[in-house]
Amino acid sequence: MDFVSRITRAPRAYEKDRGVEIGQIFGDQPTALKEVLIGAGGSSPFLYSVMEKQANWLRQALSTAPEDAFAGILLEIDGLADRDLGQGLRRAKSRLSVLAALSDLAGVWSLEQVTAALTDFADRAVARGVTSLVAAEIDRGKLPGAYEEDKACAGGMAVLAMGKMGAHELNYSSDIDLICLFDESRFDADDYSDARASLIRVTRQLTRLLSDLTADGYVFRTDLRLRPDPSVTPVCLSMEAAAQYYESVGRTWERAAHIKARVCAGDFAAGQNYLKNLRPFVWRRHLDFAAIQDAHDMRLRIRSHKGLHGPIILEGHNMKLGAGGIREIEFFTQTRQIIAGGRDESLREPATKMALDRLAAKDWLPADTTEQLKADYTAHREIEHRLQMINDTQTHELPKTKEGFERLAALAGRDVAELRDDLATRLTRVQAMTEGFFAATKSAETPTQLSVVMSEVVSRWRTYPSLRSSRAAEIFERLKPEILTKLQDASAPDEALLQFDDFLSGLPAGVQIFSLFEANPQLIDLIVDIASTAPRLAHYLGHNAQVFDAVIGGDFFAAWPGKDALLAEFKQAVDRVPDYEGKLDAVRQTMKEWHFRTGVHHLRGLISAQQSGTEYAVLAKCVLGVTWPLVVAEFSAKHGPEPGRGATILGMGSLGSGRLTAVSDLDLIVIYDAGDVENSEGGRPLPTRTYYARLTQALVTGLSAAMSEGRLYEVDMRLRPSGRKGPVATSLNAFRSYQLTEAWTWEHLALTRARPIAGHQGLGQEIDAFRAEILQAKKNKNQILNDVIDMRARISEAKVDFGDWDAKLGNGRLQDIELIAQTAAMLAGSPARTAPEQLAAGIEIGWISAADSEHLLGAHDLMWRLQAAGKLLGDESVDIASLGQGGLNYLLRETETRDASDLAAKISMVTAKASQVIDKLLNEAE
Repeated sequence: MDFVSRITRAPRAYEKDRGVEIGQIFGDQPTALKEVLIGAGGSSPFLYSVMEKQANWLRQALSTAPEDAFAGILLEIDGLADRDLGQGLRRAKSRLSVLAALSDLAGVWSLEQVTAALTDFADRAVARGVTSLVAAEIDRGKLPGAYEEDKACAGGMAVLAMGKMGAHELNYSSDIDLICLFDESRFDADDYSDARASLIRVTRQLTRLLSDLTADGYVFRTDLRLRPDPSVTPVCLSMEAAAQYYESVGRTWERAAHIKARVCAGDFAAGQNYLKNLRPFVWRRHLDFAAIQDAHDMRLRIRSHKGLHGPIILEGHNMKLGAGGIREIEFFTQTRQIIAGGRDESLREPATKMALDRLAAKDWLPADTTEQLKADYTAHREIEHRLQMINDTQTHELPKTKEGFERLAALAGRDVAELRDDLATRLTRVQAMTEGFFAATKSAETPTQLSVVMSEVVSRWRTYPSLRSSRAAEIFERLKPEILTKLQDASAPDEALLQFDDFLSGLPAGVQIFSLFEANPQLIDLIVDIASTAPRLAHYLGHNAQVFDAVIGGDFFAAWPGKDALLAEFKQAVDRVPDYEGKLDAVRQTMKEWHFRTGVHHLRGLISAQQSGTEYAVLAKCVLGVTWPLVVAEFSAKHGPEPGRGATILGMGSLGSGRLTAVSDLDLIVIYDAGDVENSEGGRPLPTRTYYARLTQALVTGLSAAMSEGRLYEVDMRLRPSGRKGPVATSLNAFRSYQLTEAWTWEHLALTRARPIAGHQGLGQEIDAFRAEILQAKKNKNQILNDVIDMRARISEAKVDFGDWDAKLGNGRLQDIELIAQTAAMLAGSPARTAPEQLAAGIEIGWISAADSEHLLGAHDLMWRLQAAGKLLGDESVDIASLGQGGLNYLLRETETRDASDLAAKISMVTAKASQVIDKLLNEAE
């Protein structure tokens, strides 16, 4: 569609005589178009002058679609000879200025189309300028090591578009913010200084080419001050120097600025690689709520510097930097992106309105807030454009006079009173919406009635590492009254405070976590709930506070997603990181978040003890499933691929049976099949046995080594053939031979719960089939039962006595019942791995009655619930005396008992009955 057919609005002529003159110049144009031209020329002296000078070109341009006219402007730039760049770019900019203004004023282009056209023109102008100027340096032999083929990529120089240009949001009379860099790796050390000097010269020439005001006007005012430390660095600096600056002293505002950074000219490949390497600086792995205060402080500094404090008064109000203005919406949006964009790449959107949409889609903003901010942002930007169109000045200030407002209203095609009301409403609304986000929460009053214990504990908080910085202490002081109030409301305030104190003392730093609490008060409820119930979990949080990110950044309280979805999340996290250690840290971070999630769900009664055990086990399987390939790939890079078919990891014990507690170790066996291969093939080949032994050790290190994100699991490999005396990795043939000829009864009992977890799938299936063969082989019932009796006696003699509250060790308790269930599986030759399935196999062969099985399963269920809850509360067995009221309440809820006495009686009754059943079953041995 052509320009005229798309007109939806028109400005009015503020200066009637100028409008008449424009009408005479374009008297041959359609009535609707002439109305737009008269209104524009009659209200904007700048547009009047351009329309007068470009009348012939403008007639032709407006006879077609504005997109076609704009394409013609870009083609004009492409066709310019290098010697004509200065004049040609200025002529093209003049034409774009009038085309964009008229398309805006007539409603032919949306705001996004206007800003995109201005930005695309800036991109083309900068690219032509850089390419031409670097080519001249190469032709003169001033850029060492650069030749004809290097002209296309500007000899390794890359120009970053920042700010509104980077986001394709240039305003009508905008500066362009650029950072000029060069790829130092392209130059020899001896040539570095000359290359640097040459590209600094190019940058200065580029600035003059674009910025100098001549008889033909200017192209763009160019600002290079967003580069690192502009007061002391050259206008073009190496990518290495820039990266080192950001990594060492980069500030939050510089991170926010790089949300919009993109390569607009020069060596795109080098520039994009630079920005990719800078992502860890811009996008932090953890939710960064401290950025809120940084942005708030920057807002206040800008207002103070520009004298923009005080109430909103329309006369002279700054639409960009003033209260309720454009920058408020941009800060509001970018700060939320900074907070969450490290975890969610979909939020890394440079354009403001699109970023708001993405934030809303991920529930970081209410939909109605998003729509209102987008509407206000559009209205603000359109007023900004009209202010600038009047005299082509980079102004953002509303008029200070009545006449000025009348001119602005005429150019906008609106009534003065209606325009003023609309401006006041939008500015006030934006100020209210953004101020509530940025301004620090006012402190409540600290409770005055603190017990002696509480007072002593609170008095030592200021000595903790997390409160040593003044900023952390300032934020915490605002939080402390609410925290103390909630702790006092706990069922046992002093106990809750002591556990919160343990959490606080473990924090290595405080700004981030306290900012997180301040922005999300529901987290204070969660930490108080944990502190008053689960000491171990509170301690864990003190050393892994980053897991709070999961509460805010995702569907924390949604249902368990299942193994496939969870494994996909692990793989996605790993794929985002390039190096081995980083990938392992990504696994640790993801594991900790899901581990914490399961613990909180169990603590709050959202899942049962049985479900928590399943979730912990599935989580461990996912960790092994994603970690093993990483370890293999890293090891193979040094010593060659796995010899033969490779290896399989067997999960034993609780992992094999599919149920873990919050603190379970992983019992593993590694079995490999190298066939006839004697050595690996790689840069540093190893004998097969050594290869798999070291590969297994690498896995154990990857799982259990304490790294920056902590450790994953403790690993126990004592269930492998020959225990501690045997090799850490066992060949398939050796495993077969051992199980057939040497294995003790207890080792076959352990095999009843073995399960392939990771590694070579075909090998795992073969091992599982062999396991079934071993269990189905003809058994000597009396020998098995006698061996079990002997094992039971040894366990009883060796066990540490944790008393009546021990869920695992002792007659009729978990280990005792699981031992008899495994015995049932062996006697039945059943491949079943869980206690209920194994006891069911015992019923099928007539070794155990259904009634006795029910007694065992009832005791097993109670003791599992006791153990699962107890391990969430503390690493050792439950100690009722030191548990605290919150922990006791949780334990009673989980075991469905009234009080400690009722629980003790229930434990005594069910374990005694289970022990009687087990004694009866084993007494069948001759």
